[in-house]
Amino acid sequence: MSLDPTIAARLKRNEAGLVSAVAQEKATGAVLMVAWMDDEALARTLATRRATYYSRSRQQYWVKGETSGHTQYVHEVRLDCDGDTVLLVVDQEGAACHTGTHTCFDGDRLLAEG
Repeated sequence: MSLDPTIAARLKRNEAGLVSAVAQEKATGAVLMVAWMDDEALARTLATRRATYYSRSRQQYWVKGETSGHTQYVHEVRLDCDGDTVLLVVDQEGAACHTGTHTCFDGDRLLAEG
């Protein structure tokens, strides 16, 4: 599967050929997780509406929920103004975080309102 050349031309990839991908829950607006995508992962996501990422540690593609059942159905994909981050607006089924929490941002709060 290949990414539409007009989309590919707008991406600003890091030295590994990746862009960051932020998953946001459609129903709540909560930021669920951050992962990485290359052109192939983005093309697969756009074609299937199943969030597909690239694992830097395993050096392979993974479809969110393929083994855990904690799937992400993708409603929208947006590219940021710099072309170096994509936003996936998703329906999250189950935990988004590998720790088992709904969002990867449930942990340490470094700053909060007084």
